[in-house]
Amino acid sequence: MLDNKETKIIKVFIYIVCVILTVLSILPFWIMIVNATRSTTQIQQHAVAFIPSTYMMNNFKILTGKSFNPMVGFKNSLIVSTFATLCATYFSTLTAYAVVVYDWKLKNAFFSFVMAVMMIPAQVTMIGFYQMAYKLGLTNSLLMLILPSIAAPSMVFFMRQYMIPSLPLEIVQAARIDGAKEFYTFNIIALPIMKPAIATQAIFSFVSSWNNLFTPMVLLTKQEKYTMPIMVSLLKGDIYKTEYGAVYMGLTLTVLPLIIVYLFLAKYIVAGVALGSVKG
Repeated sequence: MLDNKETKIIKVFIYIVCVILTVLSILPFWIMIVNATRSTTQIQQHAVAFIPSTYMMNNFKILTGKSFNPMVGFKNSLIVSTFATLCATYFSTLTAYAVVVYDWKLKNAFFSFVMAVMMIPAQVTMIGFYQMAYKLGLTNSLLMLILPSIAAPSMVFFMRQYMIPSLPLEIVQAARIDGAKEFYTFNIIALPIMKPAIATQAIFSFVSSWNNLFTPMVLLTKQEKYTMPIMVSLLKGDIYKTEYGAVYMGLTLTVLPLIIVYLFLAKYIVAGVALGSVKG
């Protein structure tokens, strides 16, 4: 057994480690925000600074003075990320529900197929995906960035693993005895129990969709359809000079929604650790 003195020393050590990790996590974001307020010359002379400067509005004017409109990119990214997250979380939970609750002959084979699909990189299927989008006339449509999120094998796996200990089958059977329809049982009973898992995966899905550069670069050619990552990548394409202050401003605008989403849903990540609890 540890005495009080040793326990206090261990707690102090843990607190120090936590503080260091917190500082290391926040530092890159702070440097990015600070550089968004500095001029290109200042950044080139001293890449790392901790005190904000006075060039924020100038960098914003440079950013908005490009051939594209970053606010349009911000809107497009928000539309794609929001609806892609909603589709991914809902249909992945629905698929996991079918695998866990229903007993059908090819259930194990279906789940094995889902796991096999998860091992295939998206880049391998991109040529066929582009050909399909081209034949459908949807190469410059945000819809083709949203619909593929319905099939999210890794999220199906996570939802299934969470649902097995968390969703008592007796509740589903009781709802059926009471005359509840299947979709009603899923939407009213299963979804509330899955809130922590849904919120956790929603963060990952939103961040992944928001930061996605490869698929939009392949499908989108019209500037009015560009997402924010495409516009930020084009900031480095100036022939004569790269405005690093504007680049950091674009990165800051790109990261800001991710921070907001995380702050709203972070508490569910902690709740997601406690599997198997059912709230009345």
